[in-house]
Amino acid sequence: MTRNNESSNNDSEYKEVVASVKRVAKVVKGGRRFGFSVVVIAGNNKGLVGYGLGKAKEIMEARAKASQAARKSLTKVYLKENRTIHHDIFGRSGAGKVILRSAPAGTGIIAGGSMRAIFEMLGVHDVVAKSLGSSNVHNLVGATFDALKRLASPKQIAERRGKRVADIFGSRKEKKSENAE
Repeated sequence: MTRNNESSNNDSEYKEVVASVKRVAKVVKGGRRFGFSVVVIAGNNKGLVGYGLGKAKEIMEARAKASQAARKSLTKVYLKENRTIHHDIFGRSGAGKVILRSAPAGTGIIAGGSMRAIFEMLGVHDVVAKSLGSSNVHNLVGATFDALKRLASPKQIAERRGKRVADIFGSRKEKKSENAE
C-alpha cells in the first residue's frame, strides 16, 4: 500500500511515502490485542532520504512515530548528474538482498514496491534495481539503505586512495585522443 503524503510539519521541503501498513496482533490471556505497524520513507528529492518504523494501537499514531523516525535517520546520497547512482552496488539486510545499477538517461526507475518509493523520495530518475531473497518490506528497505550508504562518489573514492579524480578516470583530453585513433 503506497500513498504519497506531503508532510504537514514545518519542514515542508521533505516529502513522505507510507511504504507499508500492517495490522499486528499480540496474543494475551484474554484474547488478541490489535495494533498497527507502519513503515514511512521520507526524503527531499535532492539526495536526502530516510526511513522509519512506527508501532501503535492506532494507525495515525504509528504513522507519526514512523515519520519522526524517518526524519531522524536521513542519509545523504551523492547522485551522478542528479539523476542516477554513480556505480553498481549490492546491499543486504537479513534475508533481503538488492542489486542497484546505474542506468542511462531516460531509463526511469525500474524497481518494485518499497524500493521505487525510496528512489522517488531520493530524487533518482534512472536506476535499475533487483530484489533477491526475502520480499519482506522491512528487509528490502533495510537492504536498499545498506546499499545506498555504501555508495561513494568519484571524489570520495579519489580521497580514500590519496589521488585526484583525473588520475582514476583519466583526463578528458586523453579519452578524446583515444577515441580519435
